[in-house]
Amino acid sequence: MNRSGPELALLLLAGFRVLVDEAITGLAELGHDNVRPVHDFALRAIANGAESASDLGRSLSITKQSAARTIAVLQERGYVMSGPDPRDARRKRLQVTALGFDALHKGEAILDARRRRWAEQIGPERLEALEDELAALVGEQPVRFDAAGWMARDLGT
Repeated sequence: MNRSGPELALLLLAGFRVLVDEAITGLAELGHDNVRPVHDFALRAIANGAESASDLGRSLSITKQSAARTIAVLQERGYVMSGPDPRDARRKRLQVTALGFDALHKGEAILDARRRRWAEQIGPERLEALEDELAALVGEQPVRFDAAGWMARDLGT
């Protein structure tokens, strides 16, 4: 079968949607009914060192204002807290709470379960080959939203 570029893009997007939708539904069933994909991205960025709205904005390639709104939602829902910065008493530092880490870990378990089901459906060797091929096409590194011009780099501009 010879698919077009747009069909490939839609297949990849559909795979992503299946994973995300399952994670959102599964998290809701496990008591995290207010977690959205952007929250996962933000929690991971904060856990990896984004300590402020400015840091989070840079990490996710969003405005500082959007980052601040996301932080406010995560704080209100108990997933993130702001505490004293041990290096500078004048600053506050974002931290993922135990509830936030619980949501991250449960989400990872849900995605791992989906991956196991796909391995059962098409075979572990074919799934690993698919992952290897995708990694060869897009690179081994996970998507980094903070890499300036990451799309332009591939377009040669």
